[in-house]
Amino acid sequence: MDPGDAAILESSLRIPYRFFETVLPPLPAALQGRMNVIDHVRDMAAAGLHSNVRLLSSLLLTMSNNNPELFSPSQKYQLLVYHADSLFHDKEYRNAVSKYTMALQQKKALSKTSKVRPSTGNSASTPQSQCLPSEIEVKYKMAECYTMLKQDKDAIAILDGIPSRQRTPKINMMLANLYKKAGQERPSVTSYKEVLRQCPLALDAILGLLSLSVKGAEVASMTMNVIQTVPNLDWLSVWIKAYAFVHTGDNSRAINTICSLEKKSLLRDNVDLLGSLADLYFRAGDNKNSVLKFEQAQMLDPYLIKVLGFFCCFFVVCSCHSFYSKRYSRALYLGAKAIQLNSNSVQALLLKGAALRNMGRVQEAIIHFREAIRLAPCRLDCYEGLIECYLASNSIREAMVMANNVYKTLGANAQTLTLLATVCLEDPVTQEKAKTLLDKALTQRPDYIKAVVKKAELLSREQKYEDGIALLRNALANQSDCVLHRILGDFLVAVNEYQEAMDQYSIALSLDPNDQKSLEGMQKMEKEESPTDATQEEDVDDMEGSGEEGDLEGSDSEAAQWADQEQWFGMQ
Repeated sequence: MDPGDAAILESSLRIPYRFFETVLPPLPAALQGRMNVIDHVRDMAAAGLHSNVRLLSSLLLTMSNNNPELFSPSQKYQLLVYHADSLFHDKEYRNAVSKYTMALQQKKALSKTSKVRPSTGNSASTPQSQCLPSEIEVKYKMAECYTMLKQDKDAIAILDGIPSRQRTPKINMMLANLYKKAGQERPSVTSYKEVLRQCPLALDAILGLLSLSVKGAEVASMTMNVIQTVPNLDWLSVWIKAYAFVHTGDNSRAINTICSLEKKSLLRDNVDLLGSLADLYFRAGDNKNSVLKFEQAQMLDPYLIKVLGFFCCFFVVCSCHSFYSKRYSRALYLGAKAIQLNSNSVQALLLKGAALRNMGRVQEAIIHFREAIRLAPCRLDCYEGLIECYLASNSIREAMVMANNVYKTLGANAQTLTLLATVCLEDPVTQEKAKTLLDKALTQRPDYIKAVVKKAELLSREQKYEDGIALLRNALANQSDCVLHRILGDFLVAVNEYQEAMDQYSIALSLDPNDQKSLEGMQKMEKEESPTDATQEEDVDDMEGSGEEGDLEGSDSEAAQWADQEQWFGMQ
């Protein structure tokens, strides 16, 4: 071997140890023999072994209570936090709050201690053991526990105690939602804006601001920088515009804007946009398109409804079935169950309110409809329920004030015009105004069922049955509705069109077998004889009393005809 090569080989074998420290990763603490029991608890918590953490930390805390010198204050603080986290994971929120409170008290005492007492029976702490759980994170977890326990005031109090500069985006988001729920709009807006300042693509925070009447242009300005700097975000400004229309109650423009988004290739078949369209069509009274969009969303994502939402919807559906079956007590019970599962379920509040109203408990119903309006100020059916309560209690003035407010707030569309006309129909002085409003509504939407029903009611009062029949036939040309068929049957009876009236009642009952009014109309017609039948019976009586037997003689066909008539009238 060349002497020079031998020297190079010898030097390469004498690589200093610090080289391996730099290039190779350090050994795990357990292999280095420096891992204490707290490190094991921390690693299990990080690995998601919550049940294991709960058992071990419980035993260690008992040991600490029996021997306060066993663990240092910082180790005791860590044990309390990890134990509380495991309780939180097991949904034992009250117990978790208790342990988090103890942990914060321990942290407070720890902050006042300048020295950390050495622990007995444990080897030297690793640098990891000095990385204590964040006090801010502990307070956030406490707030989460309070919200799960529906103690929102306590949740706000714990988060309010965090200095504003130390609040993370998720803390500001939780605060914003809690403030909004409590009706504190100003601090809620401030918190949502702080979320957007830190995370300009926080879309739920954007929706929160829009729901609190912050102008769409102002919200869009807070995202302008990210739209201009990040590619493929050109749709965001249109998205903000669409939901600004949603929260101002402009359903028509909201639908058009979301449809323009949904038609774009990159956002086509988005279940959230489809769900919004389904909701908007429902608000606008377009049930056909509402169901269509919901079915599209469900086909794309069969698990669109979360477990809680599913059970809430289940109770709402059962309550709805009971309500339309006139089992109001049952509907009331199921509606209350749905509200227990989700206190913000507007549909459950509406069903419970309607059940209370039909049970004569109008004042209780009013409370539920007002709560529904608070949660969904742009939903017309919330106002309809409240106005029906006012009318049921003969509070015409309150109903008129509310209807006018809705008309001014949500704009002049077929629904608001019809709602105002409904109230005007209750006062003889405002009958002409009701007629004008209904004509405007039907000009906008000739197929709007509620407007057709109210216009038919007005024509019935004026005994303009032919006009009513024309109105109803026109409305039924492109749709089939139980109420419209039944009212048409009533109008046909009024003009002596009995056979067609019977047909209309039959159609109505085929659409809704429980429609009592259609059933009553049909039964009434069956009991009453038509004028033609009565005339035929009088003719038979006259011939029997005349004694002119020759008149009864005739051709075989005439004899058969009379035999049929005798059988019909029960004469044989």
